[in-house]
Amino acid sequence: MDFPLGNRLRELPGPILVTGHTGFKGAWLTFLLERLNVPVVGYSLAPESESLYTRANREGAIPEVYADIRNIEEVEACLANYRPSAIIHMAAQPLVLESYKVPRYTFETNVLGTANVLDAAFGTNSVEAIVVVTTDKVYRNDDTGRAFIETDPLAGKDPYSASKVGTESVVAAWQQIAKVSGGPDVVSVRAGNVIGGGDWAGNRLIPDLVRGFVSGNLIQIRNPESTRPWQHVLDPLSGYLMALEALLDGKMLSAMNFGPGTESLTVREVVDIATGNWPMAKSVAITYEESGGNIEAKSLQLDSSLARSSLSWKDSWNQGEAVIATVRWWDQVLNQSANAHDECQADISHLLQRIAS
Repeated sequence: MDFPLGNRLRELPGPILVTGHTGFKGAWLTFLLERLNVPVVGYSLAPESESLYTRANREGAIPEVYADIRNIEEVEACLANYRPSAIIHMAAQPLVLESYKVPRYTFETNVLGTANVLDAAFGTNSVEAIVVVTTDKVYRNDDTGRAFIETDPLAGKDPYSASKVGTESVVAAWQQIAKVSGGPDVVSVRAGNVIGGGDWAGNRLIPDLVRGFVSGNLIQIRNPESTRPWQHVLDPLSGYLMALEALLDGKMLSAMNFGPGTESLTVREVVDIATGNWPMAKSVAITYEESGGNIEAKSLQLDSSLARSSLSWKDSWNQGEAVIATVRWWDQVLNQSANAHDECQADISHLLQRIAS
């Protein structure tokens, strides 16, 4: 079946290279590209044992390379071998709390790794456009609750967000190189707190809840009144593809937000929605605590007016629907023995129907 989303990508002579394809968002993106009949190649570290990639038996599903983006020679070899026409770069160390434990590794991966990918891409004649995935946490956040726009100042407090600000600086540098010397067009994309079936990372709200629901153990939730722009993983991914298609069509883009169209929900509100949609969840004890030390921002919200106006992008799940879809995915896979692959395909069908409507 042919879909409007992906039409431009299907015309390319080479595949789309997705870095970080064994990660949560990367696995969903390869599913989506396959569904759109767009050839895709993956480049990533080996998958973790309980990842979506592993649960959905993705090994060997697409051409792929297990390698580290910190190794420029391996990146160059992959590009020379597969000659991708475009790159969606999402390989990263993505966890805020983990970044406090491994700050140097976080910077090496997120900053130097991005420089390696861009430098290698600019050294080929096959790559036409590059999308670099950063985060909503790159903005200088004074916790006023104001929704950030793309031109707001960038500043990172914790090692993760600071490294992603460094990633943005790398993108800006190679955008300037393209203006001066030629090369692929590059855009950075910034999404909200992405949720969806298959995310099993530690110290993330929905995975922590699901682990507690399944085990029956006490669930400890931090910062219940903090707000985040929660969104289903397929919403920003569809936006990334739209941004890539716009670049390929010659549209000038430098950075773009993809976040929900409504005011950010609090952590407590998300917990209430999740417990209300998981069988027997209300019998599980949940405690709340405020984390000290200003480790994470209190409030966060994105203004995605630019993506909505220039790309006609829209979210296919509101925040509550995204939470419900996520916990129901996990309930089907863990309690009903449903197939993770099939559950992902069902959510992709929902996305494509909403885009077409």
